[in-house]
Amino acid sequence: MSSKVSVFGLGYVGCVSAACFAKEGHDVVGVDVSQSKVDLINKGVATIVENGISELVAEMHKAGRLRATTSVEDAVLASDISLVCVGTPSAANGSLDLSYVERVSGEIGEVLKKKPGRRHVVVIRSTVLPGSTHDLVVPALERASGMKAGEGFGVSMNPEFLREGTSIKDFYDPPFSVIGADEELTASAVSALYASIDAPVHVVAIRVAEMLKYACNSFHGVKVGFANEIGNICKALDVDSHEVMRLFCLDTKLNISPYYLKPGFAFGGSCLPKDLRAITYKGRQIDVPTPMLAATLESNQNQIDRACDMILATGARRVGILGLAFKEGTDDMRESPMVTVVERLIGKGIQLAIFDREVSASRRVGANKEYLERELPHIWQLTKPSIDAVLAVSDVVVIGNGSPEFRSIEPKLRDGQFVVDFVRAFGPRRSDGVSYDGICW
Repeated sequence: MSSKVSVFGLGYVGCVSAACFAKEGHDVVGVDVSQSKVDLINKGVATIVENGISELVAEMHKAGRLRATTSVEDAVLASDISLVCVGTPSAANGSLDLSYVERVSGEIGEVLKKKPGRRHVVVIRSTVLPGSTHDLVVPALERASGMKAGEGFGVSMNPEFLREGTSIKDFYDPPFSVIGADEELTASAVSALYASIDAPVHVVAIRVAEMLKYACNSFHGVKVGFANEIGNICKALDVDSHEVMRLFCLDTKLNISPYYLKPGFAFGGSCLPKDLRAITYKGRQIDVPTPMLAATLESNQNQIDRACDMILATGARRVGILGLAFKEGTDDMRESPMVTVVERLIGKGIQLAIFDREVSASRRVGANKEYLERELPHIWQLTKPSIDAVLAVSDVVVIGNGSPEFRSIEPKLRDGQFVVDFVRAFGPRRSDGVSYDGICW
């Protein structure tokens, strides 16, 4: 079913969005303060230069599905859905300038007072930080319209993932479409815009949709920086960087995959810390800066510091540790971040009780006995024979790795017992500040 759509802002995202949604059969009116941009659209000329966009704008204008105006009232009264695609430029200190978003929201709200009985949906496509829609857009709309979000009008966040140079292809062949909405009526209206796009539609919380765009763009930047640092080292060592990265990308189990991309505790073990130190040291030797690789170690250390601070912030003196190895199913203690946490807690005079089935077994087998006793000389005095034994003597329980048996302790917890969770052992549960605190959730 076609919709009547107004698109605010006829810059890059707005021009592409307006033309593509018109191509999908929707009647689209673009809105901009720039008379020159409006005139271009009304002549069937794109406001940007990119392969394919000029032809698409011309085609949609000729078909009568795309026009433009400087009048907010004209656009809002002629549409059921307004897409806000205005710029959010950086200030000198790095903060976002959201003045255009706020102004447009207020202008839309003023017109909504003239649309009694006609539900309107305002969709933010501009890139904004989490909380911006609820804290800035909704209040501006409510003040100007005199109505409440979710009652007189709907509000959604619909991030775009258009790359300059390939935006039309990206619009029609996305990995997914993301609709941030607080209620079903709004989610359905926005989802209908993508009815003919062959890609899954994910309806999520508005703040998730806002943050997703930043997660994606940040990761893209990280990937470029990572590849360049590896490439710089390769060149200095006379190694074919493109062959290295070609093979790197063939690993879809660990490298190009969801693996490792779960927020949680620090990495450890015998490989990652050691190899990161080695490659950054080599970079210094050959005068090749590797700030991103070096910062990875710093970031990992920050996560260990964060974990310690969370435990100490409870004020408890009796702390139980479930899981000492750096991950479940192993007795490998080498550079386990939990060993560092335990060392610090001992230094703070915290009374500890520790259980890790694999580590207890290693006491008999001895695979890591020498390392563990060197790092934690009194380790065997702190270990307990079972989970229940740890729970019985602890006011705070720390879940340190993802061993399946730790995921079933919730029914065993007594009133007042606090859990600090590094692995999201209880599924979607979020920090509540009363009985549970997750390191990243």
